[in-house]
Amino acid sequence: MILNLKFIREFITNNQKEQLEHNGKVSTQYDPVPYRWTHGATEYSLGDGLLIYSIIHYMRAKVCVCLGSGGGFIPRIMTQARLDLYDSGIFEGKKEFNWGDIGSTFLVDATNGVGGEVDYLEENSFFRSKFFPRFINDTTENAYYNFFIKQDIKIDYLHIDADHSYEGVKKDFELYSNIVSKNGIISIHDTDKNYSKNYIVSKDLKEQKKYQKFAEGPSKFIEEISDKWQRFDFFNEGVFPSKPSSTGLTILRHA
Repeated sequence: MILNLKFIREFITNNQKEQLEHNGKVSTQYDPVPYRWTHGATEYSLGDGLLIYSIIHYMRAKVCVCLGSGGGFIPRIMTQARLDLYDSGIFEGKKEFNWGDIGSTFLVDATNGVGGEVDYLEENSFFRSKFFPRFINDTTENAYYNFFIKQDIKIDYLHIDADHSYEGVKKDFELYSNIVSKNGIISIHDTDKNYSKNYIVSKDLKEQKKYQKFAEGPSKFIEEISDKWQRFDFFNEGVFPSKPSSTGLTILRHA
């Protein structure tokens, strides 16, 4: 297969945790990445992450920024796409995760519990120890002015998935779209307003009550985007009703 299902399961859609068995042997436990289901991802399927991976790979995006992430699913995709661009001979130079010639993955999250808890606060968490994102633990507004503007950073791929209120999505877009490069791409998550009627939540999250009701902010905001941007909506809810689907992904590029 073109897709390495073993790698997807072991590194992208799950977190690994080693545990000592009674017989003294060490076994590996695979825990689903929190909120992967919102992307339509499963044990062996990337869901809408495959779209994001493909766009980054095709557009050869070096500077990737993710605003908000409960489990680091999209930042993993961003980093892996950049690494694969190097391994396939497109990116050249030093293969360093952040300051090398393959660019950087920035993750901005205030980790304040709004919209859900994160599981990567510790630097030695599986996600951060394997994918080494440049983690900015602050609000998206503070990060914009105090980091991205001061560092004069231009973004090649921007993913908006932080504050899901209408006002929050609008503010993130209005700020960060100013520093998206000429050929840059923006994606906004949770934009399918019809999804909440039938969405499937995994059993473990239902039992732990760790999921929230579908937010209407992103779907409302995309209806107001000006014609300065080309808009592409990727909604697959209901195509296979018995299978998980994405909560909606909207792709934007300069018109």
